[in-house]
Amino acid sequence: MNQLPAIRSPWRTAILLCGFLFLYAPMLLLVVYSFNSSQLVTVWESFSFHWYRVLFQDDAMLDAVGLSLTIAALSATMAVVLGTMAAVVVVRFGRFRGHTGFAFMLTAPLVMPDVITGLSLLLLFVAMGNAFGWPSDRGMLTIWLAHVTFCTAYVAVVINSRLRELDRSIEEAAMDLGATPLKVFFVITVPMIAPAIVTGWLLAFTLSLDDLVIASFVTGPGATTLPMAIFATVRRGVNPEINALASLILFVVGLVGFIAWRWMAHEEKQRVRDIQKARRG
Repeated sequence: MNQLPAIRSPWRTAILLCGFLFLYAPMLLLVVYSFNSSQLVTVWESFSFHWYRVLFQDDAMLDAVGLSLTIAALSATMAVVLGTMAAVVVVRFGRFRGHTGFAFMLTAPLVMPDVITGLSLLLLFVAMGNAFGWPSDRGMLTIWLAHVTFCTAYVAVVINSRLRELDRSIEEAAMDLGATPLKVFFVITVPMIAPAIVTGWLLAFTLSLDDLVIASFVTGPGATTLPMAIFATVRRGVNPEINALASLILFVVGLVGFIAWRWMAHEEKQRVRDIQKARRG
């Protein structure tokens, strides 16, 4: 049967535009006012790059940016490793003793309030410091450990759903030809779930970069992340320098997200073409 062409409803278009306006108008307004020369955030004076120059001369803010980016990258990488291992155990190892408890504990950080997570991790680090002398103080290491803890759950959920969709006949065929399970995992399974791994890494990176509550609990006086620095600045009044910083972050995140989206779309199309060729063969 021939499919009828989709009818474009004016109401549907209006609702779509309102949704995009609600989501992105505040960001667009923030970018516009980052080029405002006035010290008043909501009063337009003239176009200027003044606050960008001020931002690049603010050593404290740049140090916070560097620390947050470093922690986010390291946390996302470790979360991908642990989350992939956990997802493989849940999906591929079948039902085992403690399977339900393991799956529950793996996803518990998804629904746990940040305040509870931060407080429990703080008590854990203090108890470990008193009992073993490690960690001796709280800072970048404790923030990294805390971020890996809750980011792993998000990565595991993303990769879990991807693993359940895979056609296991390809892996079984490789093992029938003599490949070891470890080789099959790295040569066949990992490339097939690569889009999910990239998605999980980007999600974990964003969550780590955005975290304020948990980092505030587990950090020390020598480590200030970007959300903490912004929150401390905003409490004294909205600074136009924050607009410039947020605009740069939006640009970088948007660029990375666009590149990742294009790459994942290309990989998905290639996977569909490979499946179609295999079926024809």
